[in-house]
Amino acid sequence: MPKKTLPRISAVSACKAPLTLIVQWVDNSVSVVDISAHIGAFRIYAPLRESTELFTQVRVGEFGTDVVWSDEIDMSADTLWRLGQEQAGITMSAAGFRQWRERSSFTLDAAAAALGISRRMVAYYEQGEKPIPRVVALATKALEAA
Repeated sequence: MPKKTLPRISAVSACKAPLTLIVQWVDNSVSVVDISAHIGAFRIYAPLRESTELFTQVRVGEFGTDVVWSDEIDMSADTLWRLGQEQAGITMSAAGFRQWRERSSFTLDAAAAALGISRRMVAYYEQGEKPIPRVVALATKALEAA
């Protein structure tokens, strides 16, 4: 099995958009990553929700494997890379998702049932209103192969 190469960060800064980071990777590619949902989901990030000033103090952690705000608050490069891929539509585009549903002859309800998600999320993914998580993209491939 090939060894997984972990993404490494060379620079990071807070974007003008709220709770969004500009991440430069060691390969010189750049991702703009909205981490608001991630920050809203976990208690450890509560100080970042409450203080814009603290959020802007983001810096690259040791070895480029994470970003840190304080000794207690950090986020892994792997998480940022995954979120950036999903938000950029690289994981699966809205058009690709719609084409999968149509090829499979699924209604919105049938696609939702097959994927174990709500009908509303299927509609969001198709319209490009929400990024398609990697696990959903993989599930569409598995269903198509079955």
